[in-house]
Amino acid sequence: TKIRLVRATSICHAPQYIAEELLRGEGFTDVQYVTKATAEIGKTLAAGEADINLHFAGPLILALDTGEPIVILSGSHVGCFELFGTDKVRAIHDLKGKTVAVPGIGSPPYVFLSIMAAYVGLNPAKDINWVTHPPAESMRLLAESKIDAYLGFPPEPQELRAKKIGHVVVNSIKDRPWSQYFCCMVAGNKEFVRKNPIATKRAVRAILKAADLCALHPDQSAQFLVDKGFKTQYEYALQALKEIPYGKWREFDPEDTVRFYALRMHEAGMIKNSPQKIIAQGTDWRFLKELKKELKA
Repeated sequence: TKIRLVRATSICHAPQYIAEELLRGEGFTDVQYVTKATAEIGKTLAAGEADINLHFAGPLILALDTGEPIVILSGSHVGCFELFGTDKVRAIHDLKGKTVAVPGIGSPPYVFLSIMAAYVGLNPAKDINWVTHPPAESMRLLAESKIDAYLGFPPEPQELRAKKIGHVVVNSIKDRPWSQYFCCMVAGNKEFVRKNPIATKRAVRAILKAADLCALHPDQSAQFLVDKGFKTQYEYALQALKEIPYGKWREFDPEDTVRFYALRMHEAGMIKNSPQKIIAQGTDWRFLKELKKELKA
């Protein structure tokens, strides 16, 4: 009857906040949110400080590669991140020799941009000059052309576009191949999932139902985020919820996402284990398969 999730900064995690009342409807009488930085979600799950949570595919695969006790249970939605650049950056391969800001080495933006760079033949460790700054500082530096590129997660892309800072180089909602795979996935602490299969299924069901609500009622969902104090900028929240295709969890195969990113990361030397081993040891699709049958409508 107790469930713990992480309260982080990204709007794209909206389904797990919208799910609060749905979780209570599933029998969870004690719904807790642990406040952590987005980069700490994987460690928080692995340590058992949270039970179920949305997280980005790349960092989850990194955690699984090092043997962290995490299991991926489902996809959530496609597309979150957008790469913004100055006039010097028109395509990913233009990042060679350029300065790119990230919140931290190993953070989700760093991981995703490293994958993107490796995909076009760059060596992310050698070809890019990484600097670390908080998001607000990075956006200011991009506006002043003191950095060349920045990869943001909602609400940062919405703010950058509204303020006409830089230009969009890659939009993972629209641009292939990134638009063909999940960005965020539902993951759980491995021991929690093993001990509590019924609770796990109920929690995943609530989050996936909440994803549908985000897709069908973005205005109400955005207002909920503001009213509950998860976000402060209604317009940015609404824009993000309208743009992100939350309904894709039924259509896309989450195993394809894990395979795609794990293969890119393996080729780039970011992980040691093969995609097959990551999938075999770090995923469990039983709950999703059952829920897809139950939630057909």
